[in-house]
Amino acid sequence: MNNQLLLQIPTLIQRQAWKDAQQHSHTIVRYSAYLNRVCLYTFLTYLNDQLLDQALPTAIYPSEEGLHSILEVVNGSAIDFGKRRIILIPSENTDSESLCVPQEWIDIPTFVGDYYLGVQVDLEANADECRLKVQGFATHFQIKQLSKYDPRDRTYILPRNQLIENLTLMQVTRGKPLRAKFPELPSLSATEVQNLLELLGDISIYSPRLQVDIPFTKWAALLNNQEWRQQLYQKRLGQFTIKSIAKLNKLSNWFKNTFDDGWQPLNALLNQESGNLVYSFRNHEVAARDVSVEGIKLIDLEMQLSNQSVALLVGFTPEDTGTVAVRVQLHPTKGQTYLPQHIKLGLISPSEVILQEIKSRIQDNFIQLKRFTCSPGKIFKIQVTIDEFSITEEFLIETLASTQQ
Repeated sequence: MNNQLLLQIPTLIQRQAWKDAQQHSHTIVRYSAYLNRVCLYTFLTYLNDQLLDQALPTAIYPSEEGLHSILEVVNGSAIDFGKRRIILIPSENTDSESLCVPQEWIDIPTFVGDYYLGVQVDLEANADECRLKVQGFATHFQIKQLSKYDPRDRTYILPRNQLIENLTLMQVTRGKPLRAKFPELPSLSATEVQNLLELLGDISIYSPRLQVDIPFTKWAALLNNQEWRQQLYQKRLGQFTIKSIAKLNKLSNWFKNTFDDGWQPLNALLNQESGNLVYSFRNHEVAARDVSVEGIKLIDLEMQLSNQSVALLVGFTPEDTGTVAVRVQLHPTKGQTYLPQHIKLGLISPSEVILQEIKSRIQDNFIQLKRFTCSPGKIFKIQVTIDEFSITEEFLIETLASTQQ
């Protein structure tokens, strides 16, 4: 008895998938993204219908927008539902006797799923007759235990007869171990990240995942970081300039008393200043008492406000967890007691999303963002804005172990 799930692909989904797939670097990738999105949207619609009475939320991993960075470099997509994850591996090969899962979906911690579905997609028929067939599923544990690894394609190959055709049997696996162990990934230095992005961001490299001179572990470490993965995607689309990484403020250097252009140690500036600025910082010393290293930069607002500037203070301290705690403040300078009204201080993600923002009021003598933490490899931006004037500083958190000896 054939228990394989057969679903019609709505014409509307085909149109939407084709539109979304145009946001990729070249023809081969665009078609692969189209195939994946047709599969993803169709199965997600089916899954939501099935879970109607179970109150289990579903979501595209990592997000609809973040999906671009994955489909640019690897076949497959993922759906999170409840505490489980389904990985969809589409194929147009009707004669395939195996499920071929890219290694990324098996050995990258942030990619790993619970259930892996082989999906056969038929797009050769008329638009209103296109269908997909779910050949069956296997768990992560089964793939690691039963499949054969092909180092040339960096794929895990599982014979189709090992798949469980009836998807309702996924419910039987509740409470059972679904994920096998996977190897730890290496830490990448800022220089390694820069070199990898420069090399793999070249659009002439059609399949960056199969570069033989780059070990899979390094490739995996790059993709495991969502921001680096997004930068690779943007680089391949010509939307990201790799030179910007070299211009980042590297906070690990501050422990060595090496500051980037325009920045200096807080004490050095305080020795040059007098009056309200010194008083302001020392008066709010309690607010930054847990910060191990502080740097400061003067921002000239003369174009907006005659002969006035502000001081941007960034302090950070390493934590036991390996992350770095960051505090950011904005202060008046040049004898001014208060900040200009309506000046904004913001924390911005590399993809230009405003994560935090605070605006000065009347008689604010300083403003600060909420303390936040970052992991090594994390890039963040601090933006100061008033009226039409804006200045942005980018920061890179590097591994600090070597600097604290």
